[in-house]
Amino acid sequence: MQLPELPVAEALPALLAALRAGSNAVLVAPPGAGKTTIVPLTLLDEPWATGKILVLEPRRVAARAAARRMAELAGEGAPGGLVGLSTRLDRAVSDRTRIEVVTEGLLVRRLQSDPDLAGVSAVLFDEAHERHIDTDLGLALCLDMQRALRPEIRLVAMSATLDAAGFGALLDAPLIESAGRAFPVVVHHRPRDIKEPRDLPEAMAGAIREALRAHPGDVLAFLPGWGEIRRTAERLSGIEAEVLPLHGEMPPAEQDRALNPSARRKVVLATSIAETSLTVPGVRIVVDGGFRRAPRLDAATGLTRLATVRISRAAAEQRAGRAGRTEPGVAIRLWTEALHRGLPIANRPEMLEAELSGLALDCAAWGADPRALSFLDPPPEGALAAARALLHDLDALDGEGRITATGRRMARLGAHPRLARVMVETRTPGEGALAADLAALLEERDPIRNREAPTDLHLRLDLLRGGDHPEADRGAVQRIRRTAQLHRRRLSVPERTEPEGDPAALLAAGFPDRIAARRGTMEGAYRLASGQGARLAATDPLRKSALLAVAALELQGTESRIRMAAPLDRAVLEARFPERFVREEVTEFDARANAVVARRRLRFGPLVLEEATLPHADPALVAGALARAAASRGFRDLDWTKAAVALRARLRWARATEGAPWPEVSDAALAATAEEWLAPHLHGKSRLAELRGLDAAAVLQSLVPWELRRRLDAELPPRVDLPEGRSAAIDYDREVPAIEARAQHLFGLAAAPRLMGGRVPLQVSLLSPAGRPIAVTSDLPGFWRGGWAEVRREMRGRYPRHAWPEDPSAGG
Repeated sequence: MQLPELPVAEALPALLAALRAGSNAVLVAPPGAGKTTIVPLTLLDEPWATGKILVLEPRRVAARAAARRMAELAGEGAPGGLVGLSTRLDRAVSDRTRIEVVTEGLLVRRLQSDPDLAGVSAVLFDEAHERHIDTDLGLALCLDMQRALRPEIRLVAMSATLDAAGFGALLDAPLIESAGRAFPVVVHHRPRDIKEPRDLPEAMAGAIREALRAHPGDVLAFLPGWGEIRRTAERLSGIEAEVLPLHGEMPPAEQDRALNPSARRKVVLATSIAETSLTVPGVRIVVDGGFRRAPRLDAATGLTRLATVRISRAAAEQRAGRAGRTEPGVAIRLWTEALHRGLPIANRPEMLEAELSGLALDCAAWGADPRALSFLDPPPEGALAAARALLHDLDALDGEGRITATGRRMARLGAHPRLARVMVETRTPGEGALAADLAALLEERDPIRNREAPTDLHLRLDLLRGGDHPEADRGAVQRIRRTAQLHRRRLSVPERTEPEGDPAALLAAGFPDRIAARRGTMEGAYRLASGQGARLAATDPLRKSALLAVAALELQGTESRIRMAAPLDRAVLEARFPERFVREEVTEFDARANAVVARRRLRFGPLVLEEATLPHADPALVAGALARAAASRGFRDLDWTKAAVALRARLRWARATEGAPWPEVSDAALAATAEEWLAPHLHGKSRLAELRGLDAAAVLQSLVPWELRRRLDAELPPRVDLPEGRSAAIDYDREVPAIEARAQHLFGLAAAPRLMGGRVPLQVSLLSPAGRPIAVTSDLPGFWRGGWAEVRREMRGRYPRHAWPEDPSAGG
């Protein structure tokens, strides 16, 4: 076939040579160079390309556009022949297909079901710089497959702004660069910044009107999401141009209107999907709002949501370059140069920002520890540990971290693990239809926008079945319906199946930590299985429910406001999840009673559903619980006499000097062993107040065997004998053990005693007859020979009635 002469052509010989000599390559080519369409078509004729070439695109719109353009270049009207297309919502593939454009999530699903990608000769990762989790994961799995099963398969990372060195090292591949062709773009910054994204539509509409008057050509405007696109379009009514939205959730025919040439001047209002991969013909003006949607963990639902954040400088450059594809252009940025200098150089990879339970499940299904796979940025350990804990709670991983049969079913669904768990819980087609609706509803935002609306989930489900609500977002309802149909297909549920069943019971499977039990008799106050408190509004109809399955929360300080929930019947919960119910008798400290009590409980996981106080309890269990309570309070309820404090300090010095067998008496060690050393002394006691009657020194001494007690008294004695029958207490609770004594009481003491055979120093503080310090020494013989003379001269004048001998070591 005759391919157009595009800038990437100059890099093709080097790319072909690299892939003949080795398995991998990295191609860097600017937007418009032709890498997305020309490279796959060129590779078809290579001798190693006997199978299919997969082209991975990060977005459905870009995948459709790339497949359609390649089909046109191949002389075919639409994808489905030589060039195929597979996205979450579209599939056009035939026996003739040699190039298949797929979205990133589908590649991971395909690898799970076909680990060696049988019949595939190459995988091309387009726009790899965007660093979506599924792109990073797909590349890591392909590299693992290449090493173990298919060394001959070709892997190519392609992008306009790529961490070329990082990808080159990851793939152990040469770097090939294409210069590309671009026209100059003049960049203008606004004198003031937009403080909040909600102000963006007004500012964007004004900037577009101004740009249309001042500059020729079509306009490409970047906005973060569908809501901002819709509100901007409303503010552009009456302009002399066609206003066309471009968003990933739009029907394909409407997307095509924005991407095709137009006889009229047009304004394309697009999200970040137009930043790379896509070419919008006729554009000479870019108006950039400076925001994007990025994945963040949404604490309200426990799912990853898209948050509105500032773009990076690299993204701003990509967007501006769209104005210079065919002629010189202009880029108008709705932020100041000062703010631009403070933007991050590049967007952070999703791997470092998003919740990772989906990645952890996919890796478990693949049979590999994520830490053993080749990622440009390894998954953060904290986020990975949290993801594994969640998967264990969802029955997707066993106690050893291995994937379960339930986990494998979840992995095949391609949804967030919480939602996948909801869907695999279904037992009938009707429940499957209900689960599909629930999953779609929770993937989108609440279709009832009023924050004071009732929380009942049934209201939202009724909207999907044709119900009405005065404040329902019709666009959101339509998107939820489309996604629900997709989930039905994945569950093999017939399209017209009526939903049936209990949504709360299904929710409990995917959100076991969100089961909420009413606190006592307080209407509207709940305790979640996670331990968190939550409330319903005072007027909410669900506030009398004893149990709720909570779908969405809004964090408010130490408690949360319940935003979506369904009433839950305990009998239904126990029938579906009997293994999660635990009946037990516990003995524990009750902070309100300030005493240990015994209780009989029924729990669902950590959530207490029933509780009754028992009249009698095992004394040993009571003593252990009281010891643990004392430890949790730092043992401040014990009477720490001077003798007890001194004994503990002496034991610390012994442990620091010799280690074992001396007992460890640090705060942490005493707390960890409280049931061993303290509990035996607490039999017959149940209240913390009763600990005051204990002899803390005697209790602590029980930690020390008899032989060690003798050594302790001999080598770290509590007191030092002084001349003339006197003695001085040793203070061990210092950096260096020390004694204090009047100088006259030390006359005749040639040397201080040696502690622990001289391994522990003893400091001597000499006091004046008035009890004030006059000298401090750790070398008493040396002090008598040297420093004493100066002290003696001063003290003789101040205290002439007291003895001040020249050689105190000989006596007074």
